[in-house]
Amino acid sequence: MKAPKSIFVCTECEYSSPKWLGRCPSCGAWNTMEEQIPRVAGPGEKPHGTAPTVSAVPFDELELPAYMRSGTGMKELDRVLGGGLVQGSVILLSGEPGIGKSTLLMQISHRLSGNARVLYVSGEESRGQLKLRAERLGVQGGNLYLLTETGLDGIIGECERLHPDVIVVDSIQTVYSDRLSSAPGSVTQVRESAMAFIGLAKRTGSAVILVGHVNKEGGISGPKVLEHMVDAVLYFEGDRRQAYRLIRAIKNRYGSTNEIGVFEMTDRGLSEVENPSEMMMEGRPTDSSGNCAACVMEGTRPLIAEVQALVTRTAFPAPRRTCDGFDYNRMCLLLAVLEKRLNLRFGETDVYLNIAGGLRVDEPAADLAVALALISGLTDRVIPPRLIAFGELGLGGEVRPVSHIDHRIREAGRLGFTEILLPARSMGRSSGVPEGVRLTGVRNLVDVLRRLSAIREESPAGSDVPTPD
Repeated sequence: MKAPKSIFVCTECEYSSPKWLGRCPSCGAWNTMEEQIPRVAGPGEKPHGTAPTVSAVPFDELELPAYMRSGTGMKELDRVLGGGLVQGSVILLSGEPGIGKSTLLMQISHRLSGNARVLYVSGEESRGQLKLRAERLGVQGGNLYLLTETGLDGIIGECERLHPDVIVVDSIQTVYSDRLSSAPGSVTQVRESAMAFIGLAKRTGSAVILVGHVNKEGGISGPKVLEHMVDAVLYFEGDRRQAYRLIRAIKNRYGSTNEIGVFEMTDRGLSEVENPSEMMMEGRPTDSSGNCAACVMEGTRPLIAEVQALVTRTAFPAPRRTCDGFDYNRMCLLLAVLEKRLNLRFGETDVYLNIAGGLRVDEPAADLAVALALISGLTDRVIPPRLIAFGELGLGGEVRPVSHIDHRIREAGRLGFTEILLPARSMGRSSGVPEGVRLTGVRNLVDVLRRLSAIREESPAGSDVPTPD
């Protein structure tokens, strides 16, 4: 029998070609063509569209199961998922190597095993390695079952025998099917293995959590269509050299994609951070220029972030612009607005912008705080430490209103901020102000500097704020 001819498939758009190409002609992505062998139907298989084996059910006859959602035992993860694991759902969890994915899943499996039967499938570690991690995390027995297997048929067969409520697969790139001749981790193997687990989840009602590796570009390894097949895609973010980790949902069919979960890595595993704002503001300097507090919304949760700006004279013809945790193009836009509307000169300076704590801020409400940090860094004058600002800046220098005013004000008051700069149009939207907190409405950047100068005169400590030309 003649061996099937291999083809090359783009992992981004599924474009196929008989030969390898450096750039995909369909989507234009580079180095995304991977070799695979097309699956040939066996002699006993029937083509699609033959005799039906299932029948449709009237919509009025559908019923919700006894438990549609089940908590994972971690409130931070439940917040990201929209309330917990949904019966029959498939979740893809991705993150950099060593970020703590296996640790998190082992802890979740332990907590879920108290009320449900959990099957933990590992294709990367042996039973002894899993036992060593379990002892370090304090994981005990109960309804938790461990399986070290990479063969798809063996895993599916064990799932059919145990009928677990939750299935954890660590990782999907290690699972392979004997029916396919391609190597484990290839586009074909990952897609077929994922389809098998999706079919199992929809058929039996088990919740499935798949672990996905990360490629060189920081995306999920394997075919891009894998993210569209599952019900939720979670990213585990953070720096391995720091203790804090963030879980963010970039897709969720059963909840919001704006929520984040905050964790801290300890010797006993991951612990939840109930007050992330306090964590973000730890160690904040009170007598340093280029520092301003901002309040951003992550879903329904307000977070206080520390914006740091360092502005220094450059020794090169082209000034350097660097930012971490904030959009680079947005920073360049704000610099242009400050130069045009306030006659500030950033053309001969290097600008370094940072969001402390490893938080990624992409909400326009942080524009006003970023602008104040840049002004403070350029003039080397300190902003009052108990002042916080939030508002969107337009190209004309106007301060535009933002949403969730009450949430932001309450969070700022809880952390001890007494002066709040906010858009003037948002002043009437607040239902109540905490005791000891004063709201100051501003309309544009010139108004911001004037109101800030008045605040400095009432509180003489520190340097004066520059006035516009």
